[in-house]
Amino acid sequence: MMINWKREIELRKEALIVDTCGLLKIKSVLDEEGATTEAPFGLAINEALQFILQKGEQSGFDTKNVDGFAGHIEFGKGEELIGILGHIDVVPEGDGWSSDPYSAEIRDGKIFARGAIDDKGPTMAAFYGMKIIKELGLPLSKRVRLIIGADEESQWRCVDHYFQKEEMPIMGFAPDADFPIINAEKGICDMELVFPISSEETSLISFQAGRRLNMVPDLATAVVNIEEKEEVIHEFQLFLDRYDLVGETTIEEKGISFKLFGISAHGMEPNKGRNAGIYLAHFLKTIKLKGSGSEFVAFVDNHFYDDSRGLTLGLNYEDEQTGPLTINVGTLHFDESRRTIGLNLRYPVTYNFEDGLRTLEAAIAESGIVVDLKTHAKPHYVKADHPLIQILQKVYERQTGEVATLLSTGGGTYARSLQAGVAFGALFPGRPELAHQKDEYIDIEDLLKAASIYAEAIYELAK
Repeated sequence: MMINWKREIELRKEALIVDTCGLLKIKSVLDEEGATTEAPFGLAINEALQFILQKGEQSGFDTKNVDGFAGHIEFGKGEELIGILGHIDVVPEGDGWSSDPYSAEIRDGKIFARGAIDDKGPTMAAFYGMKIIKELGLPLSKRVRLIIGADEESQWRCVDHYFQKEEMPIMGFAPDADFPIINAEKGICDMELVFPISSEETSLISFQAGRRLNMVPDLATAVVNIEEKEEVIHEFQLFLDRYDLVGETTIEEKGISFKLFGISAHGMEPNKGRNAGIYLAHFLKTIKLKGSGSEFVAFVDNHFYDDSRGLTLGLNYEDEQTGPLTINVGTLHFDESRRTIGLNLRYPVTYNFEDGLRTLEAAIAESGIVVDLKTHAKPHYVKADHPLIQILQKVYERQTGEVATLLSTGGGTYARSLQAGVAFGALFPGRPELAHQKDEYIDIEDLLKAASIYAEAIYELAK
């Protein structure tokens, strides 16, 4: 049966845009304080989950809300299940947007919003791929289930809870990364380095940077009690000029208040951003602070300035399959009651994580710093000859005319939660990587193109 998938999605273009914008307008950022039994990640995330499930119900699919942690939209018949895994939670918007990050403003053929490419736009594209198959009445021998997570940007409690209660697909994909196909994902570990609390007097009153471990901080603040105020303020301005940075200072009762702006980026490749916290520590080290504050900024500067590969800590490693180990300093916190550095470590598929952890603990032991592991997801790899990859390659090449090369990523997608899963779009080759950055957008033509590819892929996997 010959189906013009591109034509079918073009017929649904306006509806796809409207539904995508509707989902993007919901500020579905994790809200632990606002959590309830029905909305374990906050009311806004629950609203986004309900939004897409209602779209599924209105289109005649079977839908299920699994305790507010996740949900699914399903159709087809058969014993075996194909899974498509997307998420509707987003990271905080950050600063510096040229339009309201939740207005879903359309300009220059693009939809600008937090979550446009990560991952609401691609998830909606996959949903419309399913709609095409259902509305055409195409026969399937397997069931297809769009599984929607609500805590992907944090601790993955959504899919953990979901698969405790629901069926595991035999194979599937996550529309939450790059085209053509990502079959290898690095291991990911979130941790905090916890510094001992000292009662000794220190010049550093406070230091704060970052919102999430998987984001490069775009803002850092500090308060320093130091006598040479005017001289230090002058030196700070020279520092900003030297590194082409933006910042400001004010004199307060406690001392000098510093603010430094960086550039946010996804934590899987810290070098694509400019870490405001690391740069501020790099400056503060030069003004010779007293006490434990001096040790804190010196540690940050010595181990992380111009080093996102763990060289100074002895963690550097690289393999052919997935490239180098990376470390993102996602959060920095220093005050009288808490002194921590939050790290997002992503390591190659052949790296021995246990050996690396022992190396890290040995490197910091003399300083009294303790490693507090938060989350750990092991690497994920699907062999090139797997039927899933073979089918997706054929579909991608047929629709784009380009070779469907296999890729690896430092990012972590829901593909790793499947027995056999890969990441499959929706960012096309040559497009800028804007996930977790200001002015995130999805090109409307790319949205349509992805939906067409997903429709054919789903059909080929389930027919």
